[in-house]
Amino acid sequence: MKMKMPHSDGLNIVPFIDVILVLLAIVLSVATFIAQGEVKISLPQSSEEKLQGQGSVFSVKIDQEGQYYFNDVLSSLEEVEKKIVEMDKQEWIYLMGDKKSPLDSFIQIINILKRSNHANFKIITEYQH
Repeated sequence: MKMKMPHSDGLNIVPFIDVILVLLAIVLSVATFIAQGEVKISLPQSSEEKLQGQGSVFSVKIDQEGQYYFNDVLSSLEEVEKKIVEMDKQEWIYLMGDKKSPLDSFIQIINILKRSNHANFKIITEYQH
């Protein structure tokens, strides 16, 4: 007795095509990003008037020479660190710098905030005079 094998209609390639289309979309998205080389963003802007009237707010400003100003008073890094360490952890600190502020000065302040476990701070990326 001869047994017949069921005849198959063929290979279902629809799931394979779906996967290929998803991979194609990912490749095209990444290729677009690589071709442009950067993601364009608009930096947020703030002025001192917007920061006033919010209770006790402390500001640390960094100018283009990397000098620190704690509440608009020229201070050394050690003085700023001492004031931040003595400050209540619930107080807000606004960290401001202009476009030409050295990144190293900014990182120094962030490190002080981390060491003192002071998590209530906001970074103002573009300060308008």
